[in-house]
Amino acid sequence: MNLNLFKASLTIFVVGLFSCNKVGNQNDATHKNEIQASFSFHQNYLKEIEKLPKKSPHEKDTTMLFVKGGSFLMGGTSVQANPDELPVHKETVDDFYMDATEVTNAEFSAFVTATGYITTAERPIDPHFIAAITGVAPETVDTDPAALVFNGNPKMWWSMVKGANWRHPQGPKSTIIGKDSYPVVQVSWYDAIAYCHWANKRLPTEEEFEYAARNQGKQIKYSWGNDFNKAVEYANFHQGNFPLGNLKIDNFEGLAPVKSFKNNALGIYDIGGNVWEWTLNSYFSDAYSKKINFEQPILANDNTLNQKKVIRGGSFLCNESYCSGYRVAARMNASPDTGLEHLGFRCVRNSTK
Repeated sequence: MNLNLFKASLTIFVVGLFSCNKVGNQNDATHKNEIQASFSFHQNYLKEIEKLPKKSPHEKDTTMLFVKGGSFLMGGTSVQANPDELPVHKETVDDFYMDATEVTNAEFSAFVTATGYITTAERPIDPHFIAAITGVAPETVDTDPAALVFNGNPKMWWSMVKGANWRHPQGPKSTIIGKDSYPVVQVSWYDAIAYCHWANKRLPTEEEFEYAARNQGKQIKYSWGNDFNKAVEYANFHQGNFPLGNLKIDNFEGLAPVKSFKNNALGIYDIGGNVWEWTLNSYFSDAYSKKINFEQPILANDNTLNQKKVIRGGSFLCNESYCSGYRVAARMNASPDTGLEHLGFRCVRNSTK
């Protein structure tokens, strides 16, 4: 099957990244074509992933920590809370295991070596897919593989860079050589799902992610507690005025190797800061209201490319005065085929206890 089209929406949805902005008005025919193309894209990618080999289920895994489930109040309670973090509501999660760290370059490399998997950012754009959902002529589409790299320009934070991928996070001249212990980035939601499939794990739900970040549901603002003065001990984030003037009090301007900062009370590292992390959930700005009103399950309607996915945890680009994404309640979103230099993931596994 032809699966090399799965990076296509990077070209289309860049402007809307990390915002709740809606796609502009479309006529019915265009919208129908986009839905059909997106549905095929999503379904075909998941079918490809299901065919990947898996690690032996008996292979010992010492990278995961047990998290005792329970009920907690989910949502933002600070003055920095965004509308999509409200209203605060009760959630319950079962026992589960969570990776102590974000998946590293070394771990992702082992997956690629074992399966031959090609990430979204390494696949050429299919011009016919672009034509189907935009109406442009296929011959005018640039099909070279590319991904998004931060450029610091407030008018457009991100630039499409050809040759940027997990091996070259900032473009072809960058490298991960010597960075085995750094979190893998420039991986799409599909790439994360593929890794989880191979590893006999899954992505965390955002409920599980927040519960773990809250040290099993405690009413705290940050994964380490409520004192922001301790932030540089626990999280890799931007100190100073964003985006310029990074004071680097924590000794890192960009990515940091996993375990460079203190773990939270559960033993989990970087659950706030370093890189944003994919979750299983589809994103709805009114998700919490939907839940309280007992409407359709939140994981429904996730079969189209422009159904964005929830990302959690904040990154090295977050700042207390800008997005404070490392707060335990903070939510962001990205389209599932997106790769970014500050977006990675970690895995969870259901508990057998």
